[in-house]
Amino acid sequence: MNLNRIDLNLFAVFDAIYTAGSLTKAADVLCITQPAVSNSLARLREMLNDPLFVRTGHSMTPTPVAQNIIVPARQALALLRKSVQESHTFDPLTAEKSFNFASRDLLEASIMPRLVARLQNLAPNIGLTNYEIPRSQVVSAMAAGTLDFFADASTFTDPHLCKEKIAQDRFVVLARKNHPALKNGLDLETFLRLGHINVSQRKSGAGPIDVALDKMGKRRKEVMRGQHFLTVPSTIVKTDLIACLPFHLAKHYDLAIYEMPFDLPPVEYYLYWHVSADHDYAHMWMREQIMEVASNFKPH
Repeated sequence: MNLNRIDLNLFAVFDAIYTAGSLTKAADVLCITQPAVSNSLARLREMLNDPLFVRTGHSMTPTPVAQNIIVPARQALALLRKSVQESHTFDPLTAEKSFNFASRDLLEASIMPRLVARLQNLAPNIGLTNYEIPRSQVVSAMAAGTLDFFADASTFTDPHLCKEKIAQDRFVVLARKNHPALKNGLDLETFLRLGHINVSQRKSGAGPIDVALDKMGKRRKEVMRGQHFLTVPSTIVKTDLIACLPFHLAKHYDLAIYEMPFDLPPVEYYLYWHVSADHDYAHMWMREQIMEVASNFKPH
């Protein structure tokens, strides 16, 4: 059977006939004419190669084939009705759904734990997954429905994405306690002299800190380059290297924190989602929860 030829409306008519036991009564239930019911039944009979119902007096008696398919047909119709209803309403207390995120350390280390804690009471059956994905694949993954949210510290422009700023932070310098070169604090000269851990998802290229230094005609000493902020502290504590981290991450470690010895623009974090999900009730509700959690994010 060619599934592309199946008209799901025929099964709604089939269910009505089965329940009512009459074409006339089925037409009344469906609010359509009896000829329309007869036509639908004829199409379904042809498609399934079975009469489905035989007339017995004033009623329609289902055939064995009809009896075999009525339960799965009703289950399928119920699932469709449920899907349509849920697309216009969303009850977080009863919803069973999983949202997929792609983000770096901001969401996973700071917002995600708070979001999970919030959902424990509001939406106990909703799951969250956060994983890495190349920026070049974000739009296609969202269009395919395999990715719901993307969070990033830099601007990401695409006509198929919606975005909203969710938080703001500042960079600070992280070093081990009792660092011999930082007894008198951190000035620009010391900042440039010490070895740095540079955190970037790119193999090479300048980030916001290097861009700012380049404008001053300066350059820092990069000793190590890594992808994740969360791996920096374990290296810092064992070496004399320093690193620039967003304050919301740096404050959680038992390490020395210094303000940047030169001016930098704030770090802005954005949440992105596909335009096709912009008016989805479940998606809208989750965005509200993320914004609520992020509103308590203070870079102090």
